[in-house]
Amino acid sequence: MEKYHNWNWTDKEEVGSTNDEALALSKEVTDGKYIISAKMQNQGRGRRGRSWIGLEGNLFMSLLVKVPLSQLGEIIFVVSLSLLESIKNLFPDIDIKLKWPNDVLVKGCKVSGILMEKGEGDYLIIGIGVNIAQSPKIEGLIYPAVSLADNGYKTDRITLLKEYLSCFDKNFDILQNSGFEAIRSVWLSHVKGLGEQIEVRGTKENKIGIFKDIDKNGFLLLETNKGIEKICAGDIFYI
Repeated sequence: MEKYHNWNWTDKEEVGSTNDEALALSKEVTDGKYIISAKMQNQGRGRRGRSWIGLEGNLFMSLLVKVPLSQLGEIIFVVSLSLLESIKNLFPDIDIKLKWPNDVLVKGCKVSGILMEKGEGDYLIIGIGVNIAQSPKIEGLIYPAVSLADNGYKTDRITLLKEYLSCFDKNFDILQNSGFEAIRSVWLSHVKGLGEQIEVRGTKENKIGIFKDIDKNGFLLLETNKGIEKICAGDIFYI
């Protein structure tokens, strides 16, 4: 384990899941911030039980951070905004947008995956995968995937990891010192589809309406023929 700024960092050759590694670590530590990264990950997980396909040259990492219970619904916006900013800092001209609740899109296609899980004690595990060098070419993916390299943007996993940590630290401090509204307003300035018609596919039903806003709890506010509905989970598709 080495120090990188205020983080304790372990970089591994290959793991099943960096989130699993972070969970094991959370049972051994009581203080500090940790990050586990790996050159290869062969059992990655995505949201809602989906798998995350690990390809060589991509970024696989999990952050282990103490987060107050009151901020669990807010931290995902810090996580995704920080990823967008870190990529944009490296490539200022990139066509990049946020997709509620936690995706980052490059030219309308998914370039990353984020999975948050509970660690031991007050620790939260924030797992992030970014398609840097390759993207999975598989039929039937719920949303089309892309890599940075597919669009001519070349970097490496360590460069992006370090840039991400800088952005995360900045935004996490903003959340702690200025509150969620300071993050929410910036996040909304980068989101795709605001004010436009979208479809939200849930586990029980699909809804179509206008993407009006994100509320103070991070719920999506969808204007339908029933009025403003709060959406707490689902997959967005643009119409």
